[in-house]
Amino acid sequence: MPRKFGEIAFTPEVEAAQELRGSRQTYQRYIANGDANDTITPEIQNFIAQLDGFYLGTVGSNGYPYIQFRGGMPGFLKVLNEKTLGFADFSGNVQYITVGNLSGNHKAFLFLMDYRHRKRIKIWGKAEYIEGDPVLIEQLKMPNDPSKIERAIIFHVEAISENCPQHIPIRYSEAEVEAMMTPLQTRIVELEQQLSNVHNTP
Repeated sequence: MPRKFGEIAFTPEVEAAQELRGSRQTYQRYIANGDANDTITPEIQNFIAQLDGFYLGTVGSNGYPYIQFRGGMPGFLKVLNEKTLGFADFSGNVQYITVGNLSGNHKAFLFLMDYRHRKRIKIWGKAEYIEGDPVLIEQLKMPNDPSKIERAIIFHVEAISENCPQHIPIRYSEAEVEAMMTPLQTRIVELEQQLSNVHNTP
């Protein structure tokens, strides 16, 4: 059990709920003996490099959480160092809820999901948006993507938790399905051609 995760997620109210339902001692022992798990390991970096989307959570000044899906080409969420992630923020629906939330509260959350391999990673930390930094924007830009980048969003990692695959459905992206279907379609064409040759043989 990652120690930093417990220090952030197990608030006094959560600890009280665990105590009432009989799990507090178990989690208390796990947290006390667990690793910090507050850095991006090479394994997690490889996992992140394959993602074409993730969920970003922020908190408004009224206390309500806000969850937003961010999608892009695999690799658009970049590991800047073992404690820092970053991604380009493009022009959208100009509601600026995430930007507004981060203006008042830097606490943020990343939910990274790989449906194909039934793996998920949760990351707690603090996020900030940075505008007018062309060097950083260039660093976060994806090759051959002409989309206009309005700002950079930088996420400072504080705790990481990897979950078990229980209850995660297996799903494939359109690109993954196409990659799996291509050799099958090629083989179908080959077999149809062979059948056509047999029928046309006198």
